[in-house]
Amino acid sequence: MNKVVITGGRGFVGSHLVEHLLKNTDWELVIFDKLGYASVSKDRLADIEIWEANKHRVHFYAIDLTLPVPDLISAEIGPIDYILHLAAESHVDKSIEQPREFVLNNVAATISILEYARQHPELRMFVNFSTDEVYGPAPDNKSFKEFEWHRPSNPYAASKSSQEALGIAYSNTYKVPVITTHTMNIIGERQNKEKFVPLCIARILAGEVVTIHGTKEGKSGSRMYIHARNLSDALLHIINLGYHGYDEWNIAGLQEISNLDMAHRIAVIVDMPLKAEIVDFHSSRPGHDLRYALDSSKLLASGYTYPMSFDEALIRTVLWTVRHKDQWLV
Repeated sequence: MNKVVITGGRGFVGSHLVEHLLKNTDWELVIFDKLGYASVSKDRLADIEIWEANKHRVHFYAIDLTLPVPDLISAEIGPIDYILHLAAESHVDKSIEQPREFVLNNVAATISILEYARQHPELRMFVNFSTDEVYGPAPDNKSFKEFEWHRPSNPYAASKSSQEALGIAYSNTYKVPVITTHTMNIIGERQNKEKFVPLCIARILAGEVVTIHGTKEGKSGSRMYIHARNLSDALLHIINLGYHGYDEWNIAGLQEISNLDMAHRIAVIVDMPLKAEIVDFHSSRPGHDLRYALDSSKLLASGYTYPMSFDEALIRTVLWTVRHKDQWLV
C-alpha cells in the first residue's frame, strides 16, 4: 500500500484530491496543513461522503511549512512513496496587497517540503502543483505548452514560478524525483467565496452586481475552468505513468469561456437575472491578466480523458453551492 503526503490537504483542491484518492486507491494519506484561513474556516474533509468509512486511512499533521518538518513527525510517518505539494497561498489580490508575506510563505513552504523529500531516497515522485499564471497573459489564439518561458505578471504568479525553479533545482542537484503540473482556474464544491464562481453565485442570489474584469472597450477577460475532481483524476493518471526524469504536464480546462459568459451561465442555472458590470482590469486590479490558456495535448496524447464535461462540472458546482449556501456563501 502506497503512502502519500499531501500538503494543503484540508484546502479546497486538497480536499477533492483526498476524496478522489480515498475512492480510487487503497493508499494511506498523510496531510500537512497549517490550518490557515482557507482550510480552518470549514472542515471540508468531514463533508466527503465516504469520510467516516475511510478516515482511518488519513493521518493529519498541523504543520506550518514555512518551518522545517519536525524530525519527530518525519520519524513517525516513516517511508513515503509520493509527495503532492498543493499548499500555497493562491489569492492574487492578497499577493498584490501583501507581496512580501505572500511570496515568502509560498517559497519557504516549498523549500521545507523539498528538504523533507530529500530525506526520503525511496520517494517515487514529488508533484509540484503550479499554475497557468506563471506564463503570464496569453495572446489571442495562443495556448502555452510545457517548458515555455515564464512571464509572471503578479506576486502570486512569481511565487509559483519560484516554486517551480526550486523543484527543478532539487531535481538536478539532489535527484529528488520532481515533476511540475500547471492547471487552470479550478471550480467545484467547497470553494471559498472569494473565488469567482462562488462569488458570482452569492451576488446573483442576492440581486447584487457582479463585477467582470475586462477592457475599457468592454471586452471581458476569459479563462479555462476545470473541476477539482477532473484535476484530481488527471493528477492520479500522471502519477500512475511513473517518473522518468523531470517533466512538466499541463492540465487544462475543457473549453475557454469569457468571464461574462460564465456569469450568464451561472445566472441561467440558478434561474435569476444577472446584473453585471465590466470594469477595466488594469485600473481595477493591476497585475491581473486578461486571458490565460494552456495546451494539454501532451496529457491527452498519454491516453487520458476527462471524466466530467464542462457543462456537467459547472451545473454540479452551482447546484451544490446553492444547496449549501448557508454554509459556504456566508
